[in-house]
Amino acid sequence: MNLEIYRTLWGVTTPLDEIAPKLKEVGFTGVEGRIPLTEKDLTQFKNGLSQNDLDYIAILFSGGDVIPDQSETPKHHLDRMEVLIESAQKLDAKFINVLAGNDRWGMSEQVDFFGKAQELSEKAGIVCSFETHRGTSLYSPWITLDLIKQLPNLKFTMDISHWILVCERLLDKPEDDLSEYLDRVYHVQARVGYDQGAQVPHPGAPEFQPYLAFHQSVWESIWKRHLAEGRNVTTMTTEFGPDGYLHHLPFTNVPVADLWSLNDWIAIEERAHFTRFAKAHL
Repeated sequence: MNLEIYRTLWGVTTPLDEIAPKLKEVGFTGVEGRIPLTEKDLTQFKNGLSQNDLDYIAILFSGGDVIPDQSETPKHHLDRMEVLIESAQKLDAKFINVLAGNDRWGMSEQVDFFGKAQELSEKAGIVCSFETHRGTSLYSPWITLDLIKQLPNLKFTMDISHWILVCERLLDKPEDDLSEYLDRVYHVQARVGYDQGAQVPHPGAPEFQPYLAFHQSVWESIWKRHLAEGRNVTTMTTEFGPDGYLHHLPFTNVPVADLWSLNDWIAIEERAHFTRFAKAHL
């Protein structure tokens, strides 16, 4: 089994032609980013991927953005999904990472919505992997586990940093049994969170080593599952980002770390981590 590492386009405004050499130097297979919303942007983006030999994981927001439009119904979300799934297929996306639903919906609405969303995925013949993310339906591990009981065939993108923040603790106690969820994780987003934030200032800092170690243990558990499933490839996206996630100094608004370097750091670290894993298990 091989590890393919993707680089988030969150916070990146530079064209693919300019960043591609830096991505290749670090060993990224491709990029993960939002699906362009216009035909012009879609064509331009597709050309950039092709010309730079970059694979693509699509990001789809069923609610229109990271924080869903609170006035929209599940039908609005499903209608948008149907359109954007077609766009992702035009871009030859490997699969679609979906930030789906709304945290305010009741469980019956959630079950109905995800059942229909899965039907859209199956009809289109492309994997939709639903991301665990605050603000969406999957903001909580306990809600997600309840959903799995009724829809056991769902696939998930694991960004466990959100759940650590929501629960305000590392989910490392025997009572925090996430195995039913972990068995269904399709893709991993590699960002290190802590009990009061979804992103540590720097995962290499000694004060954040317990958090890094926890995340790496969970990521490795996914590799073990993917290996047991017979997968040839397991995928991971480095996802350190801006937008309130990256810490800034008060008054000066100076970032405490370089965002590009953070994603390079975790990519290099996880490549080394996977090499150690492979020696022990492959």
